[in-house]
Amino acid sequence: MNYFFPFGEKLKIVRQIDTNSKKVFVLGVYASAVHARWKDTNGKIKVNAFAVASEPEIFWRGNNCQNIIERIKIPKELGTLEPALEIYNGPSGKALDKLFLDPLSYSRKDAWLCDLLPYARINPNQRKAINKYYEPNKNKFGLPECTIPNFSRTELKKQSNRQIEILEELENSKAETIILLGDLPIKFWLSNFTKYKKLSEFGETSKDYGQFHQIRINGKNYNFLPLVHPRQANNLGKSSLKWNQLHQDWINKIIKT
Repeated sequence: MNYFFPFGEKLKIVRQIDTNSKKVFVLGVYASAVHARWKDTNGKIKVNAFAVASEPEIFWRGNNCQNIIERIKIPKELGTLEPALEIYNGPSGKALDKLFLDPLSYSRKDAWLCDLLPYARINPNQRKAINKYYEPNKNKFGLPECTIPNFSRTELKKQSNRQIEILEELENSKAETIILLGDLPIKFWLSNFTKYKKLSEFGETSKDYGQFHQIRINGKNYNFLPLVHPRQANNLGKSSLKWNQLHQDWINKIIKT
């Protein structure tokens, strides 16, 4: 089934493009989106960060944002779209590099990136913006229906085919190390092979956090590293100070060694 963003961009699958052998396999939650700042005809901001397109690459870092948004046309009566502030486009991708891969001496070329759900989803704040500013104008200006689903953990639970695809990606990556970003990859993927269901079960102290563990999947041994989601590590949006500090302590410990 095809899904569409506000103003008509089609939802696209976002997955690893470089399929050469990698050192590390990184599993996140769901793909992000390109965000625009929507201004009315008087230049007043209606929405600071409005999701209007799928991110062009997995764990996107915000590059080429201007060109992506320029191709999206909106009725002149509704104002203009321009790139949202830098903090809204590619923050998880930038955090992945700076706060996860770099401390472990990995580059993007070393990493096979994957998400539980390889599509963007709508979060509650985006849904509010759609309902307040987009829906009232939809019929009047002949705008396309925004059909992208809300993010739901239930959807992750029902993704049996996706579980198989993730295993295939892991095997194709040839990586021997797995990094899990936050609770959801643990709950909805790792728990198929271990007793663990959330990050806190590995320990909630600086001594325990950031430790490697071993796992055997389909006859192969892997080292796996459960860590916080990039949003927690970089204090993006709602985040826990405790887990942010644990991650920073982990980085400092690695630097010192």
